[in-house]
Amino acid sequence: MKLQKILDFSHTLLKKAISPNDIVVDATVGNGHDTEFLAKLVGQNGHVYGFDIQEEALMHARDYLDKENLLTNITLFNKGHETIKDTIPSHHFGKISAAIFNLGYLPGGDKQIVTHSSTTIAAVEQLLEIMSPEAMIVVVIYHGHPEGAIEKDEVMNFVKSIDQKKAHVLKYEFINQINNPPFIIAIEKR
Repeated sequence: MKLQKILDFSHTLLKKAISPNDIVVDATVGNGHDTEFLAKLVGQNGHVYGFDIQEEALMHARDYLDKENLLTNITLFNKGHETIKDTIPSHHFGKISAAIFNLGYLPGGDKQIVTHSSTTIAAVEQLLEIMSPEAMIVVVIYHGHPEGAIEKDEVMNFVKSIDQKKAHVLKYEFINQINNPPFIIAIEKR
């Protein structure tokens, strides 16, 4: 297949936005796989700030990242991503080059614990305030569950309303697949 799958395309976008030594955000750490990817892109002198509301997820992510020897440039917070602006040190404002969200629930986790549009939208708004020009926010929307369908609609309404003078917004999806396949919203700050 020559078209990139959803997660592959999310990584392609992040690679274009991130350079060594950058400051980046994993807004939904989960099992730590995107956190690992980000940490490798920014290198030892960059930094990854990760957020997750589930302590159990962060424990697994810490173990995974420790085995990969990556914890030296990662700070994980047991907080919701809606606290980004209050949590990330202000001396990094204007220096954040990328962020990723994987919406929905933790794979293999409690499917009752899900992301919600109110916190996701708040986090994106905060990131657009504190990120550097040309920074990229990648939102992978999983909407094959009841709460996910609600979040999808509300997040889509929000991103469509972002002033084009503030950001470019892209939607990448496979439109002929069944079972509510995930899709990407990419937001590039102007």
